[in-house]
Amino acid sequence: MANPLSAWHRPDIGHAAPGKTITMKTITADQVHAALHYPDFIDSLHESFAGSYTMPPRQVMLLDEASGSHDAFAMLPSWNDQVIALKAFTYFPGNQAPNRTLYSQILLFDRNCGAPLALVDGVSVTCWRTAGVSALASRFLSRPDSETLLLLGTGKLAPFLIRAHSSVRPLKQVIVWGRSKDKSAALIETMAREIPTLKFEVATDLPAACGLADIVVCATGSTEILVRGEWIKPGTHTDFLGNHHATKRECDTAMVTMSRVFVDTRVNCFKEAGEILLPVSEGVYSTDQVAGELSDLCRGRVPARQNNEEITLFKSVGCALGDLCGALIAWRVSNS
Repeated sequence: MANPLSAWHRPDIGHAAPGKTITMKTITADQVHAALHYPDFIDSLHESFAGSYTMPPRQVMLLDEASGSHDAFAMLPSWNDQVIALKAFTYFPGNQAPNRTLYSQILLFDRNCGAPLALVDGVSVTCWRTAGVSALASRFLSRPDSETLLLLGTGKLAPFLIRAHSSVRPLKQVIVWGRSKDKSAALIETMAREIPTLKFEVATDLPAACGLADIVVCATGSTEILVRGEWIKPGTHTDFLGNHHATKRECDTAMVTMSRVFVDTRVNCFKEAGEILLPVSEGVYSTDQVAGELSDLCRGRVPARQNNEEITLFKSVGCALGDLCGALIAWRVSNS
C-alpha cells in the first residue's frame, strides 16, 4: 500500500514558489513529535540517503581545550536541491538542573532563494532521526525474522529505538539493560503500556542477554566496553551509537573483526568512532574493511545481509542528512 503521507515525507517534493513571501516558522518539540511517525519516517530516511545530497563533515569543537573541559559546540550542515539545513548544538556534560546537558536547534533554508524557512527544535529531531537511522540500517542488516531486541541504555533515546525497531522487524521480546535497575524497570513499564504486544524484561546477565538477542543496540554514554564479540551468536545484527569519541568504545575489538561492518558516514566515523579507530590502532583492522555507508545500502551499491549466519555491525555517530529530513517533514506538516 502506498504511504498516504509520502508527499510530506519525501525531501524532494515542494518548496516555496518563486515570488512568494516566505515567513520563517518556529517549530517546537511537540510539533516535531506530532509530525513524525515510524515506519513512515524510516521510509523517508531511506529515500533521502538514496537520493542526491551534499553533506560536509560535521564539526565538533571543544570550547576550551586547555582546561580539560568537554564543553563543546557543534555544527552539522547538509543540503539537497530543495532545502539547506544546519543543526547546531551545545554539549555541556557538567550542567546541573535546570540546565540540560545538550541544547540543539535546526535552521532550515529554501535551497532556491536562500530564505529561512524554519527554526526547528533539534533535540526532538535528533531522537527521531537517530533511532530511525538505526532501524533503517537494521532493515538491511538484521535477519527479517528477528524477534528479540536487546537494548543497552535507558536514556531519552531508548523509547524511540524500541518504537523504530519494532516498526521494521516482527519483534516479540525486548530486553533492556541499564546501570540503574530502577530506570530499566521504569522504561519497561512505560513501553509495555505503549506496545502491549511486546514482552519486556530487564537484563540481569548481560552476556546471557547478548546470546539471546537477534538485534543488539547499544545507546549508552559508557566509557568502558559493554559488549564483547564472544557473547554474540551467529546471525546477530549489532548497532553501536552511543559513543562519539575516537578513544572510547561500546564494544571490544573482537566484535568488530568478526563482523561485516557498516557506518552511517565514513568521514565522521573515521574521525570519531573508537569502535573502529581503536582496532585500527591495534593493527588488527583497517578502515578499508568497512563494507559501506548507509547511503551505499540505500542505493543498492553494496549487498546487505548475505546469509542467516553472518554477524553484522552498524556504527553511527550522527549525520546531518537525517536532521534535514526530520526538520523538513515537520515544516511541511506545519504548512499543511
